[in-house]
Amino acid sequence: MKFHYTLPEARTPVGSAAPALRWGVIGPGWVAERFVAAVQKNTRQIFQAVAGSSLDKAESFGRRFAIPSAYGSVEELVADSQVDVVYISTPHPTHYACALKAIRAGKHVLVEKPLAINAEQVRGLQEAAREHRVFLMEAMWTAFLPKFDVIRQVIEQGTIGEVRTIIADHGEFFEQDHRIMRPELAGGTLMDLGSYPVALATKLLGKPEQVLASGQTAPTGVNGQASIVLKHSGGNQSSLHTTLFSHTPGTAVIAGSEGYIFIDGMFYAPGNFHVYNNDKQKITYEQPKYSYDSLHYQAAHLAICVADGLLESPIRPIADSLLTMETLDQVRRELGIVFNDL
Repeated sequence: MKFHYTLPEARTPVGSAAPALRWGVIGPGWVAERFVAAVQKNTRQIFQAVAGSSLDKAESFGRRFAIPSAYGSVEELVADSQVDVVYISTPHPTHYACALKAIRAGKHVLVEKPLAINAEQVRGLQEAAREHRVFLMEAMWTAFLPKFDVIRQVIEQGTIGEVRTIIADHGEFFEQDHRIMRPELAGGTLMDLGSYPVALATKLLGKPEQVLASGQTAPTGVNGQASIVLKHSGGNQSSLHTTLFSHTPGTAVIAGSEGYIFIDGMFYAPGNFHVYNNDKQKITYEQPKYSYDSLHYQAAHLAICVADGLLESPIRPIADSLLTMETLDQVRRELGIVFNDL
C-alpha cells in the first residue's frame, strides 16, 4: 500500500529576503569564520566590525572577510554606532558577559549556543534584553533549518499522531588538546554536543518531570560522555546520548502514536529525514547533507524579526533556550559536573 501523504513545503524565507542589518562579530574563531562566510554568500547582511582577544586577530579576520572596523576589545565594538546587531562566538564561559555588554549598549544580540552556561545566566540575559528593548536569540542553527520547519509541520498536522518518544544521539571524536577538553572553558560533551539532543527533546515533549543521567569523565576532567533519560508528562520519555570519545551515527527518532520520523545523522544539520506510518510505509525528505551555508538562516531570521519589531524569535524563543539550559543544569547535577559559573 502506498503512503498517501505529501510532505509540506518549507516556509523558511530565502536569505536575500531579509532586510540588511549591520553586524559586529565578537570572537573571530572557527565558528565565526563559517558563520560570516555563509551569511555573506546567502544574504544582504553587512559585517561592519569585529572584535577579538587581540587587535591583531580582529584585523586578520577583518581583512579576510572585508570587514572595515577591527577592535581589540568588546567594549570598543559595542560602542560602535555603525553596529546594529552583535554576533557572539567566544568561549562558552564568556557568552554571558559579552552578551550583557552588547545588550546594555543597545545592540541586538545573536549568541552561539549555549546562550550561557547555566539557567540563571539565561534568565539574566532575558531580563536585560527586555529592559533595554533589544532582540536576543540563541544561535541554535538546527531550529532554523528548512528541514526542521517541514518536520514541525508534519508533527503539527498529526501525521505521526501524539509524540511520545524521542531518541537522539550526538557523538564526535576529539583529541585531548582540543578546546572541548578544557574544564576552564566549560568543556565536555554536554554544552557543545549534548545541547542538540536535549533541545530537540525539550522542544517536542516539554519540561522533564525527572532527569536521570549516567556519565564518564575524560582524562582532562571534563564530562566525556553521558546517557540521559528524560521523563516527561504523561509518561512520555526521551533517551539521549552524547560523547566526545567517538563518532556516532548522530541520528534521531521522533516517535508518535501513528508513526515516526527518522532523521539521518547528523540529525541537527542539513540532511534527509523519513516519515513512517504504522504500516512501515515511508516518504523521504531529501536535502544535501551537512552544509555550513545553512548557518545563514538564523541571521536572516533575526533580521526579519527585528524589522517586524519583535524582541524574541517565534522559532527559538528564550523560553526554549531556558528550558534546554535548565535541563542541562539538572544533568550536570546528576553527573557532578561543576563549571566556574557560581
